[in-house]
Amino acid sequence: MKTFLLGEYDVAVVGAGHAGIEAALACARMGLSTLMLTINLDGIALMACNPAIGGTSKGHLVREVDALGGEMGLAADATQIQRKMLNTSKGPAVQSLRAQADKKEYQRYMKQVAENTPNLDVRQGECTRILTRGGRVCGVLTRDGCKYLCRALVLATGVYLKGKVIIGEFSRSSGPSGLFPADLLSADLKRHDLSLMRFKTGTPARVNGHSLDFSRMTPQWGQPDCPTFSFLQRRSERPSLPCYLTYTNAQTHRIVQDNLHRSPLYSGMIEGTGPRYCPSIEDKVVRFADKPSHQVFIEPEGQHTAEMYVQGMSSSLPIDVQVQMLRTLPGLENMALMRPGYAIEYDLIDPTQLDASLGVKHLPGLFTAGQINGSSGYEEAAAQGVVAGINAAQYVRQEPPLILDRTQAYVGVLIDDLVTKGTREPYRMMTSRAEYRLVLRQDNADERLTQLGRNVGLVSDERYDRWMRKQEEILQAMAHLESTRLPTDEALRGILSELGETPPEGSARLSDCLKRPRVTYSALRALDTTAPALGDDAWEQAEISIKYDGYISRQQREIARQKKLETLALPPDLPYAQIGGLRKEAAQKLAALTPRSLGQAGRISGVSPADIAVLLVYLEKLRR
Repeated sequence: MKTFLLGEYDVAVVGAGHAGIEAALACARMGLSTLMLTINLDGIALMACNPAIGGTSKGHLVREVDALGGEMGLAADATQIQRKMLNTSKGPAVQSLRAQADKKEYQRYMKQVAENTPNLDVRQGECTRILTRGGRVCGVLTRDGCKYLCRALVLATGVYLKGKVIIGEFSRSSGPSGLFPADLLSADLKRHDLSLMRFKTGTPARVNGHSLDFSRMTPQWGQPDCPTFSFLQRRSERPSLPCYLTYTNAQTHRIVQDNLHRSPLYSGMIEGTGPRYCPSIEDKVVRFADKPSHQVFIEPEGQHTAEMYVQGMSSSLPIDVQVQMLRTLPGLENMALMRPGYAIEYDLIDPTQLDASLGVKHLPGLFTAGQINGSSGYEEAAAQGVVAGINAAQYVRQEPPLILDRTQAYVGVLIDDLVTKGTREPYRMMTSRAEYRLVLRQDNADERLTQLGRNVGLVSDERYDRWMRKQEEILQAMAHLESTRLPTDEALRGILSELGETPPEGSARLSDCLKRPRVTYSALRALDTTAPALGDDAWEQAEISIKYDGYISRQQREIARQKKLETLALPPDLPYAQIGGLRKEAAQKLAALTPRSLGQAGRISGVSPADIAVLLVYLEKLRR
């Protein structure tokens, strides 16, 4: 086929899902001419699965994307139809914001932002080849013969690489939601010596809300007074719609069990590895056979559609079986199916071929982000997208990459897990994966990352000015709480007694009161008549710092010890096979993954503390 040059850019981004759009926006906002190439313009920022943003640990990622200057938090705030804070009965380290979003509004919002961002061109086309010159990326070629030259390339292909949709005995080559797949790029990735894997994910059915009996379900309302995702928009006046809770039952499970022979999961039709932490209803019934029921949430997909998402019932069973089992749920007896659930298989790369910048080690100029790296979820994709975009821009500008480590951000934990340990199943972020989660809270994401975003030119003047004012307010709040004393009068005694706390003798500093487990500043605020007029965020940060000071200080010491290992750099050409005392397995793993530091080496599966000790001795010999 004849090819023709259609444009030259600093950075090209292939894919316009949650990873691709963040990468493209980051590059364009950093001043680089950017192309965002997508297989279908109607698929920009598509929520192919759950119409929600955030959730446990995922809310942390959205706040971090926002702090770095990304768009997901702003988009979720602008289009949410319900939001709530999860885990409020637990400590601040694991509390996470979650919002139901209007699916179509979210897409429209993101498409409009992309189309109106300076330096960014949005084009429809299927990338089939990566072009190189002198061992470096220099462009891409599309299926219809268009050639685009670029100095750096970000691949954010989602689940489109050789996508295959499977429903019962039926299958076809397809991307999500009936969009075209990308069938040719996988072969080209192999041509560039990239090792590929194959994963599977899936989505539940969508049902017509007019056919449901909501009186037989429990409404689940949001919390309209809880904060928003973006630092730039701390409150929202958007309307709030309820979700509804129902349950599977013995009849549901019996229908699933009677039709397992028709399930592609158990017939061998599905080859890809599925997500452990988001199992299908078939998996739930088989793996948790002792459970009499499972929760199912009926969630609206938007304000202007009757479609509702059946969360908790992901399935690839035949359509007739899906209809039967859904109609066994209370409130869904007369359910009208609008879209069946399906499984989708897709190709991805082995993420251990990447370094911590999300750049491919052996092909300079190529970066990858999102599900092509083995992760699952919109939030994980967006987090990688903004980092890959920043680092593609830094590569073009010949400046050092932005490397976030495990002590700085959940994004750092996510990337380090993928590139250091790899994954054999779709990777999902969880708070338990972060060793230092007490200092990596969602409420202080801006405090941790805004300056880094500013340093690379992604954080706007408006955001930075607001952030600086907030830092000043936090200091004022801390000083006030440390210096202000409350008399132990009847009012204070009554509040403390009601909270189950013993009143102190004489007067008490506000900070000392807040160190008590059950006492909050909101409970004492009416007694604090001299409090300066500061934002709620400032008081929240000051209260957490005071209440958890001992725990935070201990984690900071642990972080300092970890930083020492991270600063001990390992040369990329270290002859591991020749280092005496290093076990063969460790030498092979280290040579294959080429960790950048001793700290990263210690996190590689198969590398023991004894191996790290050997490396320490060897590095000391090199130093001498």
